[in-house]
Amino acid sequence: MSALVRKSFDSPDETRLFEQGKGKLDLVNVADGPVGRAVFEPGWRWSVHVKPIAGTDSCQAAHMGYCVSGRLVVAMDDGEQQEYGPGDFMSIPPGHDAWVVGDDPCVMVDWQGVADYAKR
Repeated sequence: MSALVRKSFDSPDETRLFEQGKGKLDLVNVADGPVGRAVFEPGWRWSVHVKPIAGTDSCQAAHMGYCVSGRLVVAMDDGEQQEYGPGDFMSIPPGHDAWVVGDDPCVMVDWQGVADYAKR
């Protein structure tokens, strides 16, 4: 039997804060795993604001999601880069850095790589 599920990022099951107050990850838990809404503030960069939490040289999470607002550049360890903006779908393998472009927060919804992302 199926069941409808309704969750809200406005009252998440968990919130994880990034270093230096540069954003947060709100999580809602569903049967298939957590879904996250990340808010990356202007000036946010993974290698500065999440690397100290992760303890790895680059982000080792795979991400699959959607850019709601703002802009984010992702740079793979091999040098390949891609910029994401509002309305873009993203599929990002492990091994990357990322940073916000511009003066607006970047809001991303991610349904693949958030189970341990920025988890202390």
